[in-house]
Amino acid sequence: MCKAANKILIAGRREFTANYEKSLHAIGVPAVTTLAVSEVSSCAALLLPGGGDITPAFFGQKNNGSANIDTELDILQLQAMEQALRYHKPVLGICKGMQVINVFFGGTIHQHMQDAEEHRYKDGDQYHDTIIFPDTFLSSLYGNSLRVNSAHHQSVDKLGTGLLPVQYALPSPTLEALCHRELPIYGVQWHPERYKPEGEKLLRFFVSLTDGTHGFDSL
Repeated sequence: MCKAANKILIAGRREFTANYEKSLHAIGVPAVTTLAVSEVSSCAALLLPGGGDITPAFFGQKNNGSANIDTELDILQLQAMEQALRYHKPVLGICKGMQVINVFFGGTIHQHMQDAEEHRYKDGDQYHDTIIFPDTFLSSLYGNSLRVNSAHHQSVDKLGTGLLPVQYALPSPTLEALCHRELPIYGVQWHPERYKPEGEKLLRFFVSLTDGTHGFDSL
């Protein structure tokens, strides 16, 4: 349970979130994985982890290449997003988590990218270069470019309402990061929890949102 207000809540199944908990613990931040949506209100922030594909009906489509679907988990993660907004909690979405954010705000998903073989997991992460838009949360951490790890076959298509593009893969125009126009809600398609040392910068930025200086209360 998320009894401590300084904990990060990871909305996922515990058997798949050890890397996320370990990476946060490594920078001195407690984390708890739970599907109890009511606990979002008592934690410092919400992390939406990677995983399978989102149920296509949730973005108005039939299945056209989606796999490893867990509809119960999708529902709970979308409910966790609702609670994060209600209780003014910062949010970070990673891989599938970024796509959940996009769908929550009314966006859609490419169910199978044309260049999926260059991005999907193959006995480990693949890597590719990206370009980062200036004056964004990632440019403040990494400058105008970053080589990232990749383990996905789907990507954001139409951006949800209020969301802005932050980072694109090269040479394809695959969206690699987004943020909300006004709220402390951020998403990356890559995996900072298993990308050292670069990923630690992003996780520390996320944790900094919980001190109130970058969160909802300062808007």
